[in-house]
Amino acid sequence: MNSAIELLRKNAVRVAAGNGPDVPSPCMSVCRMDMHTGFCEGCMRTLDEIAAWGRMGDDDKRAVWALVAKRLDEEKPS
Repeated sequence: MNSAIELLRKNAVRVAAGNGPDVPSPCMSVCRMDMHTGFCEGCMRTLDEIAAWGRMGDDDKRAVWALVAKRLDEEKPS
């Protein structure tokens, strides 16, 4: 599996759980939207989530990380 996706998955679980003082951006510098899912192919966020990130508090950012983790889990091959 793609190592960048695995790193994103590990960070999503860690940050969404509140482990650690910082809430880093999920951005992987792969800014390409998937028109079928509506998610960025790099960070699995929507355009609205990306645009609002800088104004979000830590709780809202962790909620987005939880959504990223869920999206990644739903994308896993069976």
